[in-house]
Amino acid sequence: MNSNPLNNSSNQLQSFTKWRYTSSMISIVLMLFSLTVIGAKGFNWGLDFTGGVVTEVQLDKVITASEIQPLMTAAYQQEVSVISAGEAGRWVLRYADIPDENQRPELQAVLAPLNSDIKILNSSIVGPQVGQELVEQGGLALLIAMLCIMVYLSFRFEWRLASGALFALMHDVVFVLAFFALSQMEFNLTVLAAILAILGYSLNDSIIIADRIREQLIVKPQWNITDINNLAVKSTFSRTMVTSGTTLLTVVALWIMGGSPLEGFSIAMFIGILTGTWSSISVGATLPEFLGLKAEHYIVAPVPDTP
Repeated sequence: MNSNPLNNSSNQLQSFTKWRYTSSMISIVLMLFSLTVIGAKGFNWGLDFTGGVVTEVQLDKVITASEIQPLMTAAYQQEVSVISAGEAGRWVLRYADIPDENQRPELQAVLAPLNSDIKILNSSIVGPQVGQELVEQGGLALLIAMLCIMVYLSFRFEWRLASGALFALMHDVVFVLAFFALSQMEFNLTVLAAILAILGYSLNDSIIIADRIREQLIVKPQWNITDINNLAVKSTFSRTMVTSGTTLLTVVALWIMGGSPLEGFSIAMFIGILTGTWSSISVGATLPEFLGLKAEHYIVAPVPDTP
């Protein structure tokens, strides 16, 4: 006896419902855990935010970062950022300032074991006041980005769908921030740039699903909102997986080949892409359902003939 295709389709949609609700509960639990971690541990702010010393040096072209890093770390007793200045043999060294001149190692003596001609091209100190200004500007950039997104979503969609996409964005940002708080990896400007990029990426995923939900509500107004959401997620699932998969491959390549200067950026993007894919389904599609989204919200009111 052949099974009824309608029953099979109904069973598939019901399994999608259970999957969506379960993922939503997991997201809520992880969100609470993430906020707790952020509040308890805080961030390991990088020199971009706390201030420090930035020194540019010229060495022999054969010298590599792996030779400079251990010497600087051992001498200054801290993590020292060694970044190529874009020219062979030219390096930018970034480390926290040591106020006591008697305990501050001489850079020439620290790099002497390299047996290289050492030229200090310039050296500057970034004070904590500048760092605090960067923190405020970074927070302001995130706030403005979120406000612009909120205005766009409110114009583009009905407020229930807009709220789902907006909370999905907050979900992704909180997860990335929680990872850096938990791991105490350095939080610098490249990580902040990654968070801003994650906002755009997550928004794209959420809008794709939200637009499909709106489209189905107009075409199938008699359908239950739960089935509409399941159908929207199912119809966009393959597209989401392909997009996320190809983007993840790019980020992994950047993570492997970019070295330590881009490590924080790559890790933040990697987590953001994973959580963005997850949240567009668990939050972006499910929250509007709980807020009472219905087909009636997209019925165009007829214009009266009389003025």
